[in-house]
Amino acid sequence: MAIIDAYFNFINSIQYQSVEKIDSAIKNTFSDNASIHAFHPVNKVTNPQAIYEQFWLPFATSFPNLERRDDIVFEGRFNDKDWVCATGHYVSTFTQDWLGIPASGDVTFIRYGEFYEFKDNKIVDAYIIYDVPHVMAQAGYNMLPPSLGAEILIPGPATKDGIMTGSSDTSQTAHSLNVVEAMIAGLMQFDGKNLASMPIEQFWHPQFMWYGPFGTGSTRGLEGFQSGHQKPFLVAFPDRKGGNHVARLAHNNYVASTGWPSINATHLGSGWCGFPASNKRITMRVMDWWRVQDKIEENWVFIDKLDLLQQFGYDLLARLDEAVTIRKNRTY
Repeated sequence: MAIIDAYFNFINSIQYQSVEKIDSAIKNTFSDNASIHAFHPVNKVTNPQAIYEQFWLPFATSFPNLERRDDIVFEGRFNDKDWVCATGHYVSTFTQDWLGIPASGDVTFIRYGEFYEFKDNKIVDAYIIYDVPHVMAQAGYNMLPPSLGAEILIPGPATKDGIMTGSSDTSQTAHSLNVVEAMIAGLMQFDGKNLASMPIEQFWHPQFMWYGPFGTGSTRGLEGFQSGHQKPFLVAFPDRKGGNHVARLAHNNYVASTGWPSINATHLGSGWCGFPASNKRITMRVMDWWRVQDKIEENWVFIDKLDLLQQFGYDLLARLDEAVTIRKNRTY
């Protein structure tokens, strides 16, 4: 069985299912010593029973009959390990509190980015980021300052070809990977003063779409990207360095990468996501998917903001708890 088939078997065994069947799916798909590295406050969990009890049971109880909408899925090999990556949205009705977020009783979209390492058709390791601040906002608790980009329901690829189960075009795959890696190298040429010191136009389509996490928002074109994300990000983290890249995969027109952490930096500047400089050393869990034609046309980005903001000294979940308590205790 190809690992992409093992992935879809797992996804099909959890979609629309009871928590009992999800428990069975976890035990059938994850190896005995498997770990997941997830967004804060889940973080690292090891062995299928703990993965079910600490991650899946609370999630599937709060969002029953989960519908999963993959936008991009493909497999690849990195450092002699076999991976499947996926991004998209879960859709469900938010019926019970989750992570301290009050259940809204309404339909909720949970944006996910995932990388699964397979061995012998079993998942042995996984890296998972959900856009938790977006779930908070959908429940009526927007805990972040206004975004500089547009807050939208993130779409899948414009070309609608993100689900890839067959063999790849080796020429296009190599081109896509080369463009992305050259672009990343170009970003590292920033001189600390001028955005033009990075040769961005060489790698990005003039009207590229950049889809950021909640609290950052989405942008279009170079000017939108620089004003909505890149400039405030570089002001905040001027000494950023690439970190521990776990997987970088390519298939046809798509490239995906994650690190745990992807970035090491010092939070020296104010303004990114509305937060003042903390002057603290930080690490950043990041996931990216890119769609490449001649140049990069779309980029889907995940940042574990709960983990990052906690390093700033700002506990978003504690702040949420304060807001929930105030609303519950109102007498007017």
